[in-house]
Amino acid sequence: MGGRRRILQLAAASAGALWLPRSAWSQPRLTSSPFTLGVASGSPAQDSVVLWTRLAPTGFGNGLGREDVTVRWEVAHDEAFSRIVQSGQTQAVAALAHSVHVEAAGLAPDRWYFYRFMAGDAVSPTGRTRTLPEPQSVVAKLRLAYASCQRWEHGFFSAYRHMLAENLDLVLFLGDYIYEYPNAAGAVRVPSGGWVNSLDGYRQRYALHKSEPELQAMHAACPWLVTWDDHEVQNDYAALREGNGGPPVADFAARRAAAYQAFYEHMPVRASALTRAFAGLQGGAEMRIYSQLRFGRLAAIAMLDSRQYRDPQACTPGGKSGSGNLDPATCAEWNNPARSFLGQAQERWLDGALAANKDAGWNIVGQQTLFGQRDMRPGPQKFLWNDGWDGYPAARTRLTDSLRRHSVVNTVLLGGDVHENWVGHVKADYDVPASPALGVEFCGTSITSRSSGQDKIPQRLEDNPHFVFADALGKGYGVAEFSAREVITSLRVVDDVTRRDTGIQTLARFAVQSGRPVVEKA
Repeated sequence: MGGRRRILQLAAASAGALWLPRSAWSQPRLTSSPFTLGVASGSPAQDSVVLWTRLAPTGFGNGLGREDVTVRWEVAHDEAFSRIVQSGQTQAVAALAHSVHVEAAGLAPDRWYFYRFMAGDAVSPTGRTRTLPEPQSVVAKLRLAYASCQRWEHGFFSAYRHMLAENLDLVLFLGDYIYEYPNAAGAVRVPSGGWVNSLDGYRQRYALHKSEPELQAMHAACPWLVTWDDHEVQNDYAALREGNGGPPVADFAARRAAAYQAFYEHMPVRASALTRAFAGLQGGAEMRIYSQLRFGRLAAIAMLDSRQYRDPQACTPGGKSGSGNLDPATCAEWNNPARSFLGQAQERWLDGALAANKDAGWNIVGQQTLFGQRDMRPGPQKFLWNDGWDGYPAARTRLTDSLRRHSVVNTVLLGGDVHENWVGHVKADYDVPASPALGVEFCGTSITSRSSGQDKIPQRLEDNPHFVFADALGKGYGVAEFSAREVITSLRVVDDVTRRDTGIQTLARFAVQSGRPVVEKA
């Protein structure tokens, strides 16, 4: 059997929910619990959800050799598992780092469930998950958190301990789940493994992050919707063009393929994301993680991917790969209408999704970074960053034109990447202050990753009046609660990211009324 076909079947087998005959069982002797990386759920639908775990008795390593392992799983109405809804067996495939992706189907809509896995005599922690309401059902509220950028050596993942108390329906993770770097100046703790550029290296770095008890607890609390940014592969990479940082590799496509495989192995995403299997990734085939879902009539959520399909950054100073800040008037390529941030296919898909879901109460777009224009220098000349939406102005205009063309109301963009909180209005034309607001955006700070400091924030708010609030100090996450009448967003920041026992506070709260795209203090 060809390698591509074999690996696709392995992924499908891992996602399956079939009982295996006794002859197909593979059960090595386990001397310790293999569930050191916890459990997770994600990619929910009205009747199904992905249940995830990875067997790793030794934590960062594998410890199970090259044999597949039979894993049993259960879904129940209650935490005691006295009322089992579904159960089955699947294979933790060695070629996929003994990860498990069960696509539990046939569930009731708009219900909370409990789940767990078993391997030998070992039982995993219990996870809690939910299905989505039917698309046309009336829903009173949706409460979600958005988070991004969790560099391990910059601090502890204490924010997730507080997020656990937020009583959430969903978590939107918007990129930079891991970092490929070897270390940081003034590190709170030092990661093992050096620069990450191989499949084994990416696997170990995910395992390092997933060993954090606070992160494990939050994954077990509710379903996650996940997308990636650059550090899941390499800083500032663009599609199949190498970014910057670390020793060069002979074959960047192979590095990206390894990184994408490790992402799949550690995230609760569906096997259908592997459009041409893992072997296809070696040749640059896509791993499709952009998606949409409906939360009843209350909200539609689109999750985007702005790394895999983008054109290279334009006019990076010095002719280097990766990103930089520059005056766009000096760059002939800057306004080229052919340049895309999302790729043409994803742009078309998003246009169709916005058209199809304009009847939703709220249109939520989860994407990687700051959407609104952010001029970095006072004065008449613009000074913009070419790695975000600012560096792809024609693509940004196509998205705002789509919002206008389809008369999409109640648009809320959620972002990350910049390690700072930014709150503002989505404008039809950012160069015209009187341009109408088409929606609002909340770009969140990081879980731990550092920012450059607070001193320039007042001037940047003055130079970019479409933003109403910014902060470069706090680390944490955002919580947005949607109802038919309004969305209330709270910016939650920890007191000290370098302490595991840190407290938390609400930095600011904002309200946006339905039908009125204006951000107001709550």
